[in-house]
Amino acid sequence: MAEGLSARVRSKVVDVDLQLDLAAGPVTVIFGPSGAGKTTLLRCIAGLDRPAPGSLVEFEDQVWDGGRTHLSVQDRRTGLLFQDHALFPHLSVEANVAYGLHRMSRRERSNRVREALATAGASHLYGRKVPGLSGGEAQRVALARALAPRPRLLMLDEPLSALDAPTRTRLRAELRQILLNTGVPTLVVTHDRTEALALGDRIVVLIEGHARQQGLVHDVFSRPADADVAAAVEVENVLPGRYLGPRDDLAVIGITSTEVIAIPTESMEPGDEVLVCFRAEEVALEAAGDPHRPASPRNRLDGTVIAVTVEGPLCRVELDVGFHLTAFITRSTREELEIEPGQRLSAVIKAPALHLVRRPHVKGHEQGSHRSAP
Repeated sequence: MAEGLSARVRSKVVDVDLQLDLAAGPVTVIFGPSGAGKTTLLRCIAGLDRPAPGSLVEFEDQVWDGGRTHLSVQDRRTGLLFQDHALFPHLSVEANVAYGLHRMSRRERSNRVREALATAGASHLYGRKVPGLSGGEAQRVALARALAPRPRLLMLDEPLSALDAPTRTRLRAELRQILLNTGVPTLVVTHDRTEALALGDRIVVLIEGHARQQGLVHDVFSRPADADVAAAVEVENVLPGRYLGPRDDLAVIGITSTEVIAIPTESMEPGDEVLVCFRAEEVALEAAGDPHRPASPRNRLDGTVIAVTVEGPLCRVELDVGFHLTAFITRSTREELEIEPGQRLSAVIKAPALHLVRRPHVKGHEQGSHRSAP
């Protein structure tokens, strides 16, 4: 694959076929719950583990694994960053970054170390001892060490998970910019939704060792391929419904005794069962009985507030609108509307925000059942 990575990886943990055009997006996220096989896949691509016979890993038309071929990590020229940093405590910062550059002259090695530290935003750490570094500083040094050999492919395994929450939040945006500045295609393994959204251009969702969906990060998070992917990417609202028929080029869906409209994504017949998926941030809340003229097709669902929970800068609002619905709003919106449990409100959702997933008809299925994804 001339412009990317082709990985057909078989092992006891994963059975994955990937064709990644790394030129289409510099950062690809390997995403999924714990135990999905993310790290195993990364280790096989890196050359740390050898996959089972029948596997084939190619990068830019060079075979890394296949048949009798198994290139070493060094021959693949990959840069690796693990969540525990794996720095040598007895070495200085610059000695850690220079590790693996022993074939270079002293002058060239020194220049490369300073260049890598600068790229990782860690020039100020030159001359420091590793035991005195904070978690964020150690992460920068580890990233500089991965960049120093000028790898063809950079791989990060849960790069921020070992950091405390404030440091993780601060470094998230900085890491994205650093990865863009390197110009090196990057694979990032994470189970964290916020991290995936902040770092990635494209995403591969791994569930139980299989790649279940891949594409642009925003598309996959907004339009999951099935219920399992919806749960993995934490779509807050996943509701069983039934296609009732068309209306003005829109699809009318029945959820319990309530009707909603959505953009049809494929050919459907009346009676077909679907999952209606939409994110909590797509829901706007308004005072009940105060409709505005819609600027686009939308759903207006009157209901009662069940609970309000503060989650950082946002508030999670649970409503009963004939089915259970979750919305995210800002604290200022909550204060403006004086939202409290028991209050009557209207939930407004634009039709394009509702993503429909076909599901096989289940005999005896009760239309009254519903589920809100965690």
